[in-house]
Amino acid sequence: MNWFLYRLLPPRPNFATTMDERESAAMAEHAQYWRGQLEAGRTIVFGPVVDPAGVWGLGIVNGESIDDVNALGEKDPAVVAGVARFEVWPMLSAVTR
Repeated sequence: MNWFLYRLLPPRPNFATTMDERESAAMAEHAQYWRGQLEAGRTIVFGPVVDPAGVWGLGIVNGESIDDVNALGEKDPAVVAGVARFEVWPMLSAVTR
């Protein structure tokens, strides 16, 4: 397995504090989706990062290839709903428990 950084990018810097009902519902589904990936062993951690430029989402995901992880991202409910986009970056190595 290879490790990848999954970065969820919201539509605006203050998204975490200004979500409307539709965005909030999509983000709740997003969290549930990634909890399922955690339970399935596809990720070891995920959650929001408090960046001074604006909060964004982090996931450390394992997969066979970047295409494999991109496929997970394309099914992310926040992405499907159009309230976020994502980037995937391969890690050169990862030390885990």
